[in-house]
Amino acid sequence: MITVIGTGTGAPLAPDALAALAEATLVTGAARHLAAAEVPPGAKQVVLGPLAPAFDAIAEHRERGGRVVVLASGDPGFFGIVRALAERFGPRELDVRPGTASVAVAFARLGLPWDDALVVSAHGRDLRTAANVCRAHPKTAVLTGPGAGPAELGAELARRAPERVLVVASALGDPRRERLVRVTPAEAAAREWDAVSVIICLDEEQALSPVRTVAGGRATPDRWALEESAFAHRDSMITKAEVRALALARIGPRLGDLVWDIGAGSGSVAVECARFGAAAVAVEKTAEGCEHVRANAAAHHVDVRVVHGAAPTVLSDLADPDAVFIGGGGRELPAIVTACARRARRTVVVALAALDRVPAVRAALAGAGLETDGVLLQASRLAPLPGDVTRLAAANPVFLLWGDRPAPSAVSVVEGAVQ
Repeated sequence: MITVIGTGTGAPLAPDALAALAEATLVTGAARHLAAAEVPPGAKQVVLGPLAPAFDAIAEHRERGGRVVVLASGDPGFFGIVRALAERFGPRELDVRPGTASVAVAFARLGLPWDDALVVSAHGRDLRTAANVCRAHPKTAVLTGPGAGPAELGAELARRAPERVLVVASALGDPRRERLVRVTPAEAAAREWDAVSVIICLDEEQALSPVRTVAGGRATPDRWALEESAFAHRDSMITKAEVRALALARIGPRLGDLVWDIGAGSGSVAVECARFGAAAVAVEKTAEGCEHVRANAAAHHVDVRVVHGAAPTVLSDLADPDAVFIGGGGRELPAIVTACARRARRTVVVALAALDRVPAVRAALAGAGLETDGVLLQASRLAPLPGDVTRLAAANPVFLLWGDRPAPSAVSVVEGAVQ
């Protein structure tokens, strides 16, 4: 068996973990873990850097009958080395002795429950995902890594979620060095940090949620394409439920995404995307529309950033989106579609009432390298008549066009790997 021992958040090792360490003939872990542990004098030590050489050393040592111990931080099964070890050696070959997860310790120091927190790792991953989760959810823990620490996360949030509070937990478990520092995103971006264990990102007004039965962030909504009556809007300036249903299917909003809603009107699409866990930005040129978006976001208990201004001018200050919905635009529509299509990572969806604008929108999507498609939606709703009679009331037909970013071909992926 390979014994995996979680260390480093203050609690002493359990007697069985100490006994396993005392019998080890090879011990591997980060340099700080090896320096802090009571490694037997005759045991070989392998400092973890790239995993492959260390795992090769473990495999060779086991073939000779040696006893292997792997030291890790906190709970090594929580965004830790257990996953990689299980993939290489198999779960049945692992004897995991977890310590306390750094996230649990950080929330304990704050006196906050964390059953309603989302945990996202930025270690060796794209920081934008962590930033989008922080923007969309009131309580998030971010596991840091090189190039993805408080300064970098603070810079991402300073312009786009400045109201968030960051609690930077450093050297958790070290009685002399442990610190919890509460800062704004801008303050985090302006400082230098070291020994960071975890960052807690909070909307402090929502730091305590109701009692829960399921851990994690908000559950996936049980209904979507909500009735127009679920949103405040002006003169029916709202994407109808039938159109919104297909638009959401094409957008595919998900946790960690950033979605733009251009010409937002009531913000119904932005709100629904936020209910699925995406970070949402609503761009609206009228002050009244902006107020409707804010009211609708508050009514549905989601965060939507409202940008008051006209596209495409105001888009240059926004982070690149994963998906875009365009529900308005007027004469500037082709320019708006082009600007969005060039920056969208995955898809752009456009709702149109006028047939005349379909060719220009399709050309703009295709010109940005997107694969285009679309439908004409014609829906009739049941409408009551006197005498318990029902008729069909036709809604205005709407063209829904979309463009998807092509996935890299298998050939180009292989060539990229070789290069």
